[in-house]
Amino acid sequence: MRDIAELVDVTDPGWPVIADAIAEGATECVVLPPDSSACRATLLQLQVTARSLLGAVVLNSGGMLLHHGWLRVYGGSGGALPSLAEVNGFPASFDPSWAPEAGLVLAHDVLGGVFALNGMDCARRGRPGEPGQVVYFAPDSLEWETFDGPHGQWLMWMLDGGLENYYASVFWPSWRAEVAELGLRDAITMWPPLFSKEGAENIAGTTRSAVPLREQLSFGVDFAGQFGLPAPGPLGLL
Repeated sequence: MRDIAELVDVTDPGWPVIADAIAEGATECVVLPPDSSACRATLLQLQVTARSLLGAVVLNSGGMLLHHGWLRVYGGSGGALPSLAEVNGFPASFDPSWAPEAGLVLAHDVLGGVFALNGMDCARRGRPGEPGQVVYFAPDSLEWETFDGPHGQWLMWMLDGGLENYYASVFWPSWRAEVAELGLRDAITMWPPLFSKEGAENIAGTTRSAVPLREQLSFGVDFAGQFGLPAPGPLGLL
């Protein structure tokens, strides 16, 4: 196990790469202020260096809100937005024997979609893709989908404008105003739901309301079970 100095004191840290991408402005991004002590504790448990973009986000942010708050990327400390440690159930103090059960939940969107980083035994957990690959639990299909790349590639693609393209089919005319009213632990639920034919064909015509994100995640898990789809496994603790 590496100590915190080994993880923090690196050549070519990843944060300037992220900061440059944010400054270019292809995707609107708000970086929440970090709590240094909590960020370092999260990084120590995670055992990745600040050279990686994952380690850089953990060490230097309390999370990131992308595209007017549509996507919440978790950082090393929490508050109104939970931390990566809270969402993934990290132990209260450093435990070298602990690892995320099925991989690492990286981000949630406001519809209850989940981006996660596959663990080493992802196939046994019923997740597609390879270890270390980013996958997405989609609220319109209630199944995991693969993203073509690891965490750093995913994050830079999102910051470089990929997020707007990825979600283009589910934006409705008033989404910015509705997202702006949400708490950072809330989601938007729709009826008919997005996974129904009626909801998918007329998102703007659905009835929408704010609910705790944990309820929206449970809603997706429950319907996946009713439809006979594979259980998605851990979607994050909130």
